[in-house]
Order: sequence, then structure tokens, then C-alpha cells
Amino acid sequence: MMADVALEHAILVSLLEQPGSGYELARRFDRSIGRFWTATHQQIYKVLRRMEADGWVTAEEIGQDGRPDKRCYTVAEPGRDALTGWLREPVQPETVRHELAVKIRGAAFDDAAGRAALITEVERYRADHETTLRRYLTGEQRDFPDPADLDAGQRLQHVVLRGGIEYERMVLAWLDDVLHTLHDL
Repeated sequence: MMADVALEHAILVSLLEQPGSGYELARRFDRSIGRFWTATHQQIYKVLRRMEADGWVTAEEIGQDGRPDKRCYTVAEPGRDALTGWLREPVQPETVRHELAVKIRGAAFDDAAGRAALITEVERYRADHETTLRRYLTGEQRDFPDPADLDAGQRLQHVVLRGGIEYERMVLAWLDDVLHTLHDL
């Protein structure tokens, strides 16, 4: 099995949804796949080259006027077989390591100044999640304006996005509870 297995499979899913260049794929990661799996443009290009060498994807050179040619990637049969095998494997529950939660528990052993600093950190953390939720909701309105008209693939994309939306809402509710508790100490 290859290293970074999950990235290869995220790329295969994206290319099956729509073939594209490395640049287009990286933009899709930034715009939608990045909601649940992050990768830098450099990581994506590196993995695409390895997947092409392994026969999982094929690339076609496409000429462009006034710009360098681009390579458009599609999933080859060995890549589809690898994805099918992976899709049928059981998924292990993720191990949660949450540094902020440990800091919150540790606040019981800190003074008022330390708790005030923690409140500032929780507020910053909350603002980040608020931004993420707004981005998800904007993407939902943009990409899924009429859920009744979605095909099977779009419905599955939408249910993943809804999971991200609900996760962010849950984190925000928890952070509000944390802030309320810290202010009451």
C-alpha cells in the first residue's frame, strides 16, 4: 500500500467526479474537498506524479493559447480498482487529540491571568470556526441551490458538506459553553 493513502483516494474521488489538471484539482481541494481533507498544491502535484507512475491515473497534454500546455488527469482502471477496494474496507474511528480541550481542563490549575489568556484563545479559536461555518454555508448556497435537483454524486457531496456544517455548529455551541463556564469561574 502507498504512503499517504487517504490523499490518493481523495484525489481519485475528485478525478472521478471530474477529470482535470493538477491546478484544477488543487483549486477543488481549496474550494470543496478541503472541507474534509486538506492538502497543499505541492502535495497534490507530488501524489499525482506518483499515481501516474503507478498507473492509477493517466494524463493528456492539452495545448493552450499563450500559456504552457496543461496535463489533464483521469482515473485509469488500476486507480479505479484501488479506490473500489479502499471503499469496501472498514473505517476505523478517528482518534481525537484536542490540545484546546487539554488546556481548558488545565485552567483549573492556573490563576485568573492564565484563565483570561485562555478566554482570549478560546475566542480566537471560536472566530476561526465561525469563519469556517460561514464559508461552508456560502459554499452550500453556491453549489447546492436546489437540493431537489441533485444527482446521486451531488447528493453525496452535499451530505458530506452538511456533516461539516453540523460539526462546525457543534464546535461553536461547545465553545460558547466553554466561554460561559470560564467566565463563571
